[in-house]
Amino acid sequence: MKIALKMTFLLFYFCGVTGCNFEEPVEVVQPSPLPTFMDALTAPPADPPEPVHPADVHITAAQMKEFGIVVKEAAAATISLEFQLPGEIVANADKLVHIGPKVPGVVSEVQKSIGDRVTAGEVLAILDSRELAKSKSQYLACAARVELARSTFTREENLWNQQIGSEQDYLEAKAGLEESRIELRNAKQTLHAIGLSESDVVKLPAEPDTELTRFEMRAPFAGEIISRHLVQGELLQEDSHAFIIADLSEVWVNLAVYQKYLPSIQVGQKVVVSPGTGEQQHNGTLSYISPIIEEATRTATARVVLGNQGGLLRPGLFVTAVISTGNLDVAVAVSRNAITEVSGKTVIFIQSDHGFIPREVETGRSDGVLVEITDGLAVAETYASEGVFSIKSEMQKEDFGSGHGHSH
Repeated sequence: MKIALKMTFLLFYFCGVTGCNFEEPVEVVQPSPLPTFMDALTAPPADPPEPVHPADVHITAAQMKEFGIVVKEAAAATISLEFQLPGEIVANADKLVHIGPKVPGVVSEVQKSIGDRVTAGEVLAILDSRELAKSKSQYLACAARVELARSTFTREENLWNQQIGSEQDYLEAKAGLEESRIELRNAKQTLHAIGLSESDVVKLPAEPDTELTRFEMRAPFAGEIISRHLVQGELLQEDSHAFIIADLSEVWVNLAVYQKYLPSIQVGQKVVVSPGTGEQQHNGTLSYISPIIEEATRTATARVVLGNQGGLLRPGLFVTAVISTGNLDVAVAVSRNAITEVSGKTVIFIQSDHGFIPREVETGRSDGVLVEITDGLAVAETYASEGVFSIKSEMQKEDFGSGHGHSH
């Protein structure tokens, strides 16, 4: 045992002095396998580099000039309080007339049609009327009786003055003359009611018999024929509406006023009427507000009278009217053209060192030119008032190229 221990000691001593010839094991590093085609398809995409200003829409000064971008400073303003109402253009009822024959008759000639412009007194149609002939004949008979009664009265008056005739004959002749004059006056009034003028009545004694039945329907004033309901050979009665004539140089705009707006409107307020997008606007004032509410629509009718010299305001055309009810001072307001929508949010573009930044804002009242900003914008901040569409287009291009979306 002692001999074995000695041998072991000598062996460790010898290795420590002279060094052993044993080699330590070396770790072998295996090379990584090359990526396959499937590895490339399933590998996650590398993160794109973050932009320097992810919220900016980069616009240079040259681009601003090219795109027509105009900037302004947000400031306090006075906004006109207004609201919109739907309406319809109608013919002026004070300048519209239904024309029919004053006596029954058969249409022998129609001289005017729908769309024709007529002057006051112009003939529209001609009828043959037996009733008119009877009224004319009665007038002529009354005129003849007046002449006969006048001759009788003159003779009896001379006899009475010469104390040849009796007083009774004189008085009877005088009464007969007065009665015949009354009958003539009644016959003349009948002809006037039918539509004959004083000059027409004066010409009757010289009128040929063939003209006694001739009835002329005439325009009472200048205007345009907007309806016609007669044809040649048709029998018309006194209640027939043969023509409708309207003077469209002036029209009415009837507005439907909802209940919530009734306390805010009154006669004399300024109104701007717009027939449609791109059409000329027309300025007027409220001339009438109905005292009752229509049961079916629960609205009242307000009226604006507008001149229509160019004929562009056609009856039946639907319009939108803007009524101003006063002014309101607001702390911050911007141009209406500055407001746009991005990702469903109302935004304006604030000028920055690199271009513009879209910023969400809350809007208040508007008068069609200025819009109140209740949150999101401070006084003196510079924003894009014109050219917003171009800025928005550039923002969409940047979003498409970088993969980032603007949420401001």
